[in-house]
Amino acid sequence: MPHHDDDRISLPRQFARTRRFTLGAPSAFTVSGDGSSVLFLRSRAGDDPVSCLWAVDAGTGEERLLADPAALLTAPADGGVPGIGAYAADEAGALAVFVLAGALWAVDVATGRVRGLPVTGTPRDPRPDPSGRLVAYLSGGALRVIGADGTDDRAVAEPDGPDVRFGAAEYAASGSMGRTRGYWWSPDGTRLLTARVDETRVALWHIGDPAEPARPPRAVRYPAAGTSNADVTLRIADLRGRHVEVAWDRAAFEYVTAAGWDAHGPYMSVQSRDQRTVRVLAADPGSGRTRLLAEQYDRCWVQLVPGTPARTGSGRLVAHADLDGTRRLTLDGVPLTPPGLHLEEVLGVDGEEILFTASDDPAQTHLWLHTPSSGARRISVTPGVHGGTRRAGTLVRLSRTAEHPGTRVHVERGGRPGAEIVSLAQRPVSPLRRLSLVTTARELRSDLHLPSWHRPGDPALPVLLDPYAGPAARRVTAEQAPMMFVSQWFAEQGFAVLVTDGAGTPGRGPDWEREVHGDMFGPVLADQVAALHAVAARRPELDLGRVAMRGWSFGGTLAVMAVLRHPGVFHAAVPGAGTSDQRLYDTHWRERFLGHPDRHPERYDACSTLTGAATLSRPLLLIHGLSDDNVFPAGTLRLSSALLAAGRPHEVLPLAGAAHAPTSDEDVFEGMLLHQLDFLRRHLGDCRTRLRGSRDGESGRVETGRTSRVGP
Repeated sequence: MPHHDDDRISLPRQFARTRRFTLGAPSAFTVSGDGSSVLFLRSRAGDDPVSCLWAVDAGTGEERLLADPAALLTAPADGGVPGIGAYAADEAGALAVFVLAGALWAVDVATGRVRGLPVTGTPRDPRPDPSGRLVAYLSGGALRVIGADGTDDRAVAEPDGPDVRFGAAEYAASGSMGRTRGYWWSPDGTRLLTARVDETRVALWHIGDPAEPARPPRAVRYPAAGTSNADVTLRIADLRGRHVEVAWDRAAFEYVTAAGWDAHGPYMSVQSRDQRTVRVLAADPGSGRTRLLAEQYDRCWVQLVPGTPARTGSGRLVAHADLDGTRRLTLDGVPLTPPGLHLEEVLGVDGEEILFTASDDPAQTHLWLHTPSSGARRISVTPGVHGGTRRAGTLVRLSRTAEHPGTRVHVERGGRPGAEIVSLAQRPVSPLRRLSLVTTARELRSDLHLPSWHRPGDPALPVLLDPYAGPAARRVTAEQAPMMFVSQWFAEQGFAVLVTDGAGTPGRGPDWEREVHGDMFGPVLADQVAALHAVAARRPELDLGRVAMRGWSFGGTLAVMAVLRHPGVFHAAVPGAGTSDQRLYDTHWRERFLGHPDRHPERYDACSTLTGAATLSRPLLLIHGLSDDNVFPAGTLRLSSALLAAGRPHEVLPLAGAAHAPTSDEDVFEGMLLHQLDFLRRHLGDCRTRLRGSRDGESGRVETGRTSRVGP
C-alpha cells in the first residue's frame, strides 16, 4: 500500500496551490516583427501566482525581465500582489501593454522602461495600434484611445444606453464561440473595427453567495437556451469618434463568430441562430457595405475552427471545410490537407505561410506548416500534443508528451534548434501509472489508472469511471495532462480508474463529433459502458460488481445519467457542476447540439436529469460551487428538489464562494476530493481492507496512513 509522509504535500493540495501545475510555466508567446525576440509570461516559481513579463533573445536564449508586479506595486497589508494576466504588443513587438491593479502600464521592450498611463476609469483589454503610437482600451462600456506617451486620452465609441458596451465580447462569444475580443485596429492605426453589444433584451440573472448574506448578489446578463441573445453590430470608428456601421443580414445571421482587419480591409464571420450556416464577409471601411467571401452549410452545425477565417499576404482566404469525413484546411476553398488529417486550429498566417495543428490520431495533436513551395508538412516529430507560434522565420514550439509532465518550450530561429524557455512549474508529487488502451469495434481510446502498490493476483479493485466525455475537450491524450494526476490520486486510494473519450469528443472528425446531435448523452453513455466492459474483459483488476462514475460539468451531468439510465452497471455517482435542465445553459453552446427548445422540446426533456429523478436507485453525491457563473448552481438545486419530492435519498455538497473550477483554495479542493473518496468507499467498499487480509503475514504489510494526507 502507499506510504504516507506528513511532511509531504498531498497531490490535491499541490494541484490547487500550483493552479493545475501552470504556475511557473511560460505562456502567452509573442514573436517580434523581425523574429529576433519573444515575449512571454511566467511567474518566478511553481507556487508563485505573480506572473511577470519577460523577453527572450531568439538567437542566444538570453532572458530579460521586463515587468515585475512586485516591483511596480506597493504590497498590500496581506502581502498579496496580483500578476500580469494578459498583455498585448504592437506589430514590431517594441511596445507591450497590460492592466495591473486597475491601472494601464506600457513597457518599452528595448529599454525595459515601464510606465503607467493616465487613463480614464478602470481599464480593460488594452491593445497598441500596429505602429505602437496609440493604445486602445475599454473602460465603463466605452472604447477609448490614449497616446503611448500618456497624452490625449479620448473616447472613440461611447455607450448610448445602460446595457450597451463597445469593444467587448458578449457572453455567447467568449463562452462558446472562442471570440474573446471585441475590437480590432486597422493596419495604419487610424481606425478601429468595434463591436457594439446591446444586452437590453438578454435576461438578467443573479449570482450570490449564501455564505455571505451581507454581500449583494452580482447581476449578469445571461442568454439561456431559447432566450434572446445580445444584439451585436459592428462599426468602423475613426479616432475622432465618427462611425460607419457594417451592414449584413443580421436577422438571418445574429452571431459574429470572428472578425479582424488586415492589409485587405475589415472582415468578419457571421453565423445563423441555428448554426447551420456561416458566411465570411469583407467590409468596405468607407461605406460599411459587405461582400461575400465564402459560405459554409451543415445539416447539424458548422463547427468553428479557432484561427479562422484569416487571409494570407496576397489576400487568399484561409478557412476550413468538412469533406469526406475530414475537417480540412482550405485556401480559397481548395483543400490543402489530405483526407484523414483533421484540422484543429490555425495558429497563425505569416505572408503565404500557414501554421496549424491537426490530428490523424485521436490521442495526438501535431504541428504543421503549409508553404506554397512545399505544401503541408508536419514539423513536430515526438508523439504527443504540440502547438506553437511562428513569425519571420522564428518558431516557438510547445510540446507535451507522455514521457514527462508539463510543457516544454523551444525557440527555433531560421529552422535551427534554439534555446529552451525554462519552465519553473512543479512536478506532480504522484507519478502516473497509466495504461493506454484501444477497445471495441469503434476503437475507443481509454486510459486505465491503477494504484502503484497493486500487484498481480491482488483482489480486484472497485472501478471509478472519471471521464469528461463532452464535445469541448479530450481526456485521453499522449501527454501527462494535469487532470490525469487527479485520476491517478483516486487510483492510489484503491480504485481502478478508467477514462474514456467516446462519441462527440474532438479529434476524430466531424462525423464523430455530430453523433451527439439531438442526443447529448445516449451515445456518450453507450461508449462509456462498452469501454468499461471491454477493458474489464482484458484486465482482471476491475471488479464490475463495484462501479461508480465521477465527473465535472458535462461529465457531472453524464454521471447522473449513468446511475439513472444504467443502475445495473453503475452503483454510485459523484457529479460536480452538472446541468439538470439543459435550458439553463447558454444559447450558442446548447442550441448547437439540441436546437432551439421551442422547436425541439423533446430533445431537452430527454437530456434532462429531472425527467428521471424519481427512478434513482443508487447513491448520489451532488457537488456545486455556489458562485458558479458558467453552469449555474440552480441546476443542481433543482435536481435535489426533484429527488426530495420523489423520496429519493441523496447527498449534496455545496461549495461556498466557489466558481466553476473550485481549485483556487487548496483546503476546499482537498476537502472536496476527500469527501468524494469517503462517499465512494462507503458505497463501493474499501479495497484496503480486503488487501490487508490477503497480505497479513507478508513482509510488506498494508498501511492505510492518515486520511488527511492520503497519497502515494
